Amino acid sequence: MIIDAHQHFWNLEKVSYPWLVPEYGPIYRTFEAPELIPQLRAAGVDKTVLVQSMDSVEDTQYMLNVAAQNDWVAGVVGWVPLLDPDEAVRQLEHYKATTPIFKGMRHLIHTEVDPDWVVQDRVIESLKILAGYGYSFDVVAVFPNHLRHVPTLSEKIPNLRMVIDHLAKPPYPDAAGMALWREQFAAAAQNPNVFAKISGLNTAVGKADWTADDILPAIDYAVEHFGAQRLMFGGDWPVAILAGDYAKVVTESKAALGHLSPAGQDAIWSGTANRFYRLGL
Repeated sequence: MIIDAHQHFWNLEKVSYPWLVPEYGPIYRTFEAPELIPQLRAAGVDKTVLVQSMDSVEDTQYMLNVAAQNDWVAGVVGWVPLLDPDEAVRQLEHYKATTPIFKGMRHLIHTEVDPDWVVQDRVIESLKILAGYGYSFDVVAVFPNHLRHVPTLSEKIPNLRMVIDHLAKPPYPDAAGMALWREQFAAAAQNPNVFAKISGLNTAVGKADWTADDILPAIDYAVEHFGAQRLMFGGDWPVAILAGDYAKVVTESKAALGHLSPAGQDAIWSGTANRFYRLGL
């Protein structure tokens, strides 16, 4: 089984995405399930986790509607208002009671002006509530301003299951930046409740002709510090098409992971995502 633990849909006519502007070129349009289905089949992907693209109730409801129509969507990572703990409770109560496919939440912390947004008191309070309900938190831990906060969140909310999206986007090819990334990434790995996604690395590399060799060092470093049992694959479609296409992401990821043990590969391709998001597959 292959689980893609990180993919998106967005419909520009149904939901507002202020961050998505014409400068993003080929991804500045609507992307929905019918376009992805043949690519999943061609790549041998069985299930996916649909991840939020906007901090809004509308985006979450849109994703839940899509998931209800496509049984290969195994889980949805939505959004709740972390700045409003009371409203967060209300929404989480609703999802817990009515929406089993809702598995966790994410906030686009990297778009907030304040780099310390995620560690303010009200957000911490809401994340404690999230952990209490058993939901996970996807951390858009863009290096360096956000990755460094993962240990702080671990200290304040040790039972919060977190997953670092895109290995926190290693800053290729900046040698000094990579050294600091390695330091922060290793620190984030200290809490066993913190996981990471091998995703989005093609766009982090920053060149069109990237290969498995380009993403292998970051993957090996992640395996060294997290172990395969806390790592999961994500295709990051449709953002992935900014540097290649979905098929290439899957193919080159397979090449980069091919030297791992069969058990390690199984974990990254399906087992970790199934366990972390409690997909029940």
